[in-house]
Amino acid sequence: MAQTYQLDDLIYLMQRLRDPQTGCPWDLKQDFATVLPHTLEEAYEVADAIERQDWPHVEEELGDLLFQIVFYGQIADERRLFDLHSIIHRLVEKLIRRHPHVFPEGTLTSQRDPSVTPEEAEINANWEVIKQAEKAAKSAAEKSVSVVDDVPVTMPALTRSVKLQKKASGVGFDWPDVSGVLDKIREELAEVEAEIASGNAQRLQEEIGDLLFAVTNLARFAKADPEAALRGTNERFSSRFRHVEKRMQEQGGWDSVSAEVMEAAWTEAKQLEKENSLKDAD
Repeated sequence: MAQTYQLDDLIYLMQRLRDPQTGCPWDLKQDFATVLPHTLEEAYEVADAIERQDWPHVEEELGDLLFQIVFYGQIADERRLFDLHSIIHRLVEKLIRRHPHVFPEGTLTSQRDPSVTPEEAEINANWEVIKQAEKAAKSAAEKSVSVVDDVPVTMPALTRSVKLQKKASGVGFDWPDVSGVLDKIREELAEVEAEIASGNAQRLQEEIGDLLFAVTNLARFAKADPEAALRGTNERFSSRFRHVEKRMQEQGGWDSVSAEVMEAAWTEAKQLEKENSLKDAD
Protein backbone atom coordinates (compact mmCIF):
# COMPACT_ATOMS: atom_id res chain seq x y z
CA MET A 1 0.00 0.00 0.00
CA ALA A 2 1.35 3.42 -0.99
CA GLN A 3 2.37 5.74 1.82
CA THR A 4 -0.04 8.56 2.68
CA TYR A 5 1.90 11.72 3.45
CA GLN A 6 0.86 14.17 6.17
CA LEU A 7 1.55 17.83 6.97
CA ASP A 8 4.65 16.93 9.00
CA ASP A 9 6.05 15.18 5.91
CA LEU A 10 5.59 18.37 3.88
CA ILE A 11 7.39 20.38 6.56
CA TYR A 12 10.25 17.86 6.55
CA LEU A 13 10.39 17.98 2.74
CA MET A 14 10.69 21.76 2.87
CA GLN A 15 13.51 21.50 5.40
CA ARG A 16 15.30 19.11 3.06
CA LEU A 17 14.87 21.45 0.10
CA ARG A 18 16.40 24.30 2.14
CA ASP A 19 19.25 22.24 3.60
CA PRO A 20 22.43 24.28 2.89
CA GLN A 21 24.46 21.12 2.22
CA THR A 22 22.10 18.82 0.33
CA GLY A 23 19.11 20.99 -0.63
CA CYS A 24 17.86 22.27 -3.97
CA PRO A 25 19.90 25.21 -5.35
CA TRP A 26 16.76 26.96 -6.64
CA ASP A 27 14.85 26.63 -3.35
CA LEU A 28 17.88 27.78 -1.38
CA LYS A 29 18.06 31.01 -3.38
CA GLN A 30 14.48 32.01 -2.61
CA ASP A 31 13.35 34.58 -0.06
CA PHE A 32 10.04 36.24 0.84
CA ALA A 33 10.16 38.61 -2.13
CA THR A 34 11.01 35.98 -4.75
CA VAL A 35 8.38 33.50 -3.53
CA LEU A 36 5.63 36.13 -3.53
CA PRO A 37 4.91 36.13 -7.31
CA HIS A 38 4.49 32.35 -7.19
CA THR A 39 2.05 32.69 -4.28
CA LEU A 40 -0.12 35.14 -6.21
CA GLU A 41 -0.01 32.88 -9.27
CA GLU A 42 -1.03 29.84 -7.22
CA ALA A 43 -3.91 31.74 -5.60
CA TYR A 44 -5.25 32.69 -9.02
CA GLU A 45 -4.90 29.09 -10.21
CA VAL A 46 -6.95 27.94 -7.21
CA ALA A 47 -9.65 30.50 -8.08
CA ASP A 48 -9.63 29.42 -11.73
CA ALA A 49 -9.99 25.73 -10.87
CA ILE A 50 -12.84 26.44 -8.44
CA GLU A 51 -14.73 28.55 -10.97
CA ARG A 52 -14.34 25.75 -13.54
CA GLN A 53 -15.44 23.24 -10.87
CA ASP A 54 -12.44 21.10 -11.78
CA TRP A 55 -12.22 19.41 -8.38
CA PRO A 56 -9.13 17.22 -9.01
CA HIS A 57 -7.36 20.38 -10.18
CA VAL A 58 -8.64 22.29 -7.13
CA GLU A 59 -7.05 19.63 -4.91
CA GLU A 60 -3.75 19.95 -6.75
CA GLU A 61 -3.73 23.75 -6.74
CA LEU A 62 -4.61 23.93 -3.04
CA GLY A 63 -1.59 21.72 -2.43
CA ASP A 64 0.59 24.13 -4.40
CA LEU A 65 -0.78 27.05 -2.37
CA LEU A 66 -0.16 25.16 0.89
CA PHE A 67 3.42 24.62 -0.24
CA GLN A 68 3.83 28.40 -0.51
CA ILE A 69 2.78 28.82 3.13
CA VAL A 70 5.16 26.10 4.27
CA PHE A 71 7.91 27.80 2.22
CA TYR A 72 7.34 31.12 4.01
CA GLY A 73 7.28 29.34 7.35
CA GLN A 74 10.64 27.71 6.65
CA ILE A 75 12.27 30.97 5.51
CA ALA A 76 10.93 32.75 8.60
CA ASP A 77 12.12 29.94 10.87
CA GLU A 78 15.63 30.20 9.43
CA ARG A 79 15.61 33.94 10.18
CA ARG A 80 14.14 33.35 13.65
CA LEU A 81 11.10 35.48 12.84
CA PHE A 82 8.35 32.87 13.29
CA ASP A 83 7.55 29.38 12.02
CA LEU A 84 4.66 27.32 10.70
CA HIS A 85 3.64 26.27 14.20
CA SER A 86 3.37 29.89 15.36
CA ILE A 87 1.39 30.72 12.21
CA ILE A 88 -1.11 27.99 13.05
CA HIS A 89 -1.21 29.03 16.72
CA ARG A 90 -2.02 32.66 15.92
CA LEU A 91 -4.65 31.62 13.39
CA VAL A 92 -6.45 29.25 15.77
CA GLU A 93 -6.23 31.81 18.57
CA LYS A 94 -7.77 34.49 16.34
CA LEU A 95 -10.57 32.26 15.04
CA ILE A 96 -11.53 31.15 18.55
CA ARG A 97 -11.65 34.80 19.62
CA ARG A 98 -13.82 35.74 16.63
CA HIS A 99 -16.28 32.88 17.16
CA PRO A 100 -17.60 33.30 20.72
CA HIS A 101 -20.88 31.76 19.52
CA VAL A 102 -18.98 28.49 18.95
CA PHE A 103 -16.30 28.74 21.67
CA PRO A 104 -18.12 30.60 24.49
CA GLU A 105 -15.31 30.29 27.04
CA GLY A 106 -12.61 31.29 24.58
CA THR A 107 -11.00 27.85 24.49
CA LEU A 108 -10.83 25.31 21.68
CA THR A 109 -12.74 22.67 23.66
CA SER A 110 -15.50 24.89 25.05
CA GLN A 111 -18.94 24.41 23.50
CA ARG A 112 -22.15 26.41 23.40
CA ASP A 113 -25.57 25.11 24.30
CA PRO A 114 -26.75 23.27 21.12
CA SER A 115 -30.36 24.20 21.88
CA VAL A 116 -29.56 27.89 21.37
CA THR A 117 -28.90 29.02 17.80
CA PRO A 118 -27.46 32.54 17.53
CA GLU A 119 -28.92 34.89 14.92
CA GLU A 120 -26.74 35.54 11.87
CA ALA A 121 -27.11 39.30 12.31
CA GLU A 122 -25.85 39.02 15.87
CA ILE A 123 -22.90 36.88 14.75
CA ASN A 124 -21.96 39.40 12.05
CA ALA A 125 -22.25 42.32 14.48
CA ASN A 126 -20.05 40.57 17.05
CA TRP A 127 -17.54 39.68 14.34
CA GLU A 128 -17.18 43.33 13.36
CA VAL A 129 -16.90 44.48 16.99
CA ILE A 130 -14.15 41.92 17.65
CA LYS A 131 -12.28 42.82 14.46
CA GLN A 132 -12.46 46.53 15.28
CA ALA A 133 -11.11 45.86 18.77
CA GLU A 134 -8.24 43.85 17.28
CA LYS A 135 -7.47 46.62 14.82
CA ALA A 136 -7.64 49.29 17.51
CA ALA A 137 -5.08 47.39 19.55
CA LYS A 138 -2.90 46.88 16.49
CA SER A 139 -3.20 50.54 15.50
CA ALA A 140 -2.19 51.65 18.97
CA ALA A 141 0.87 49.42 18.84
CA GLU A 142 1.83 50.55 15.33
CA LYS A 143 0.69 54.18 15.74
CA SER A 144 -1.70 53.72 12.79
CA VAL A 145 -3.82 56.81 12.07
CA SER A 146 -6.25 55.71 9.34
CA VAL A 147 -8.89 53.00 8.99
CA VAL A 148 -7.52 52.24 5.52
CA ASP A 149 -3.93 51.70 6.65
CA ASP A 150 -4.32 47.92 6.79
CA VAL A 151 -5.69 47.53 3.23
CA PRO A 152 -2.79 45.94 1.31
CA VAL A 153 -1.50 47.99 -1.62
CA THR A 154 -0.64 44.78 -3.50
CA MET A 155 -4.26 43.57 -3.65
CA PRO A 156 -5.87 43.29 -7.10
CA ALA A 157 -7.13 46.80 -7.86
CA LEU A 158 -10.85 45.97 -7.94
CA THR A 159 -10.67 44.00 -4.70
CA ARG A 160 -8.71 46.79 -3.02
CA SER A 161 -11.31 49.32 -4.18
CA VAL A 162 -14.07 47.33 -2.47
CA LYS A 163 -11.97 47.02 0.70
CA LEU A 164 -11.32 50.78 0.78
CA GLN A 165 -15.00 51.51 0.18
CA LYS A 166 -16.06 49.15 2.98
CA LYS A 167 -13.58 50.78 5.36
CA ALA A 168 -14.94 54.23 4.54
CA SER A 169 -18.51 52.99 4.85
CA GLY A 170 -17.72 51.55 8.27
CA VAL A 171 -17.16 55.05 9.65
CA GLY A 172 -20.19 56.53 7.87
CA PHE A 173 -18.49 57.87 4.72
CA ASP A 174 -20.86 56.39 2.14
CA TRP A 175 -23.82 57.05 -0.13
CA PRO A 176 -27.19 56.62 1.64
CA ASP A 177 -28.49 54.47 -1.24
CA VAL A 178 -27.53 53.20 -4.69
CA SER A 179 -28.94 56.25 -6.50
CA GLY A 180 -25.97 58.30 -5.34
CA VAL A 181 -23.61 55.70 -6.77
CA LEU A 182 -25.39 55.70 -10.13
CA ASP A 183 -25.22 59.51 -10.25
CA LYS A 184 -21.50 59.31 -9.50
CA ILE A 185 -20.98 56.86 -12.37
CA ARG A 186 -22.74 59.25 -14.76
CA GLU A 187 -20.61 62.12 -13.47
CA GLU A 188 -17.38 60.17 -13.92
CA LEU A 189 -18.39 59.01 -17.41
CA ALA A 190 -19.00 62.63 -18.42
CA GLU A 191 -15.53 63.54 -17.12
CA VAL A 192 -13.99 60.70 -19.14
CA GLU A 193 -15.71 62.01 -22.27
CA ALA A 194 -14.42 65.51 -21.53
CA GLU A 195 -10.83 64.28 -21.21
CA ILE A 196 -11.13 62.29 -24.43
CA ALA A 197 -12.07 65.55 -26.13
CA SER A 198 -9.20 67.42 -24.44
CA GLY A 199 -6.56 64.91 -25.54
CA ASN A 200 -4.85 64.93 -22.10
CA ALA A 201 -3.71 61.30 -21.75
CA GLN A 202 -2.70 61.57 -18.09
CA ARG A 203 -5.98 63.15 -17.04
CA LEU A 204 -7.91 60.62 -19.12
CA GLN A 205 -6.23 57.74 -17.30
CA GLU A 206 -7.09 59.31 -13.94
CA GLU A 207 -10.72 59.79 -14.93
CA ILE A 208 -10.99 56.22 -16.20
CA GLY A 209 -9.66 55.12 -12.82
CA ASP A 210 -12.34 57.22 -11.09
CA LEU A 211 -15.00 55.64 -13.31
CA LEU A 212 -13.78 52.13 -12.50
CA PHE A 213 -13.79 52.98 -8.79
CA ALA A 214 -17.38 54.21 -9.05
CA VAL A 215 -18.50 51.08 -10.93
CA THR A 216 -16.77 48.95 -8.30
CA ASN A 217 -18.76 50.84 -5.68
CA LEU A 218 -21.93 49.89 -7.55
CA ALA A 219 -20.86 46.24 -7.35
CA ARG A 220 -20.39 46.65 -3.59
CA PHE A 221 -23.88 48.10 -3.19
CA ALA A 222 -25.26 45.23 -5.28
CA LYS A 223 -23.34 42.73 -3.11
CA ALA A 224 -21.55 41.50 -6.24
CA ASP A 225 -17.87 40.60 -6.38
CA PRO A 226 -16.39 42.85 -9.10
CA GLU A 227 -13.42 40.52 -9.65
CA ALA A 228 -15.73 37.53 -10.16
CA ALA A 229 -18.04 39.62 -12.34
CA LEU A 230 -15.19 40.75 -14.59
CA ARG A 231 -13.70 37.25 -14.75
CA GLY A 232 -17.09 35.99 -15.89
CA THR A 233 -17.24 38.68 -18.57
CA ASN A 234 -13.71 37.81 -19.71
CA GLU A 235 -14.69 34.15 -20.04
CA ARG A 236 -17.82 35.01 -22.02
CA PHE A 237 -15.82 37.27 -24.31
CA SER A 238 -13.20 34.55 -24.85
CA SER A 239 -15.86 31.97 -25.67
CA ARG A 240 -17.71 34.27 -28.07
CA PHE A 241 -14.50 35.42 -29.73
CA ARG A 242 -13.43 31.82 -30.37
CA HIS A 243 -16.74 31.30 -32.14
CA VAL A 244 -16.15 34.42 -34.24
CA GLU A 245 -12.62 33.20 -35.10
CA LYS A 246 -14.05 29.88 -36.25
CA ARG A 247 -16.58 31.62 -38.49
CA MET A 248 -13.89 33.91 -39.95
CA GLN A 249 -11.68 30.92 -40.78
CA GLU A 250 -14.62 29.28 -42.55
CA GLN A 251 -15.03 32.40 -44.69
CA GLY A 252 -11.41 32.86 -45.71
CA GLY A 253 -9.92 34.77 -42.78
CA TRP A 254 -10.25 38.15 -41.13
CA ASP A 255 -9.18 40.14 -44.19
CA SER A 256 -11.90 38.55 -46.31
CA VAL A 257 -14.94 39.64 -44.32
CA SER A 258 -16.68 42.89 -43.46
CA ALA A 259 -17.43 44.36 -40.07
CA GLU A 260 -21.08 43.39 -40.58
CA VAL A 261 -20.14 39.72 -41.01
CA MET A 262 -18.05 39.86 -37.83
CA GLU A 263 -20.94 41.44 -35.94
CA ALA A 264 -23.30 38.73 -37.22
CA ALA A 265 -20.91 36.03 -35.99
CA TRP A 266 -20.70 37.74 -32.61
CA THR A 267 -24.50 37.89 -32.35
CA GLU A 268 -24.66 34.22 -33.30
CA ALA A 269 -22.16 33.39 -30.53
CA LYS A 270 -24.29 35.24 -27.97
CA GLN A 271 -27.41 33.39 -29.12
CA LEU A 272 -25.67 30.00 -28.88
CA GLU A 273 -24.45 30.94 -25.41
CA LYS A 274 -28.01 31.79 -24.37
CA GLU A 275 -29.37 28.52 -25.78
CA ASN A 276 -26.70 26.47 -24.00
CA SER A 277 -27.46 28.31 -20.77
CA LEU A 278 -31.15 27.42 -21.09
CA LYS A 279 -30.26 23.77 -21.74
CA ASP A 280 -28.09 23.70 -18.62
CA ALA A 281 -30.97 25.12 -16.59
CA ASP A 282 -33.35 22.34 -17.71
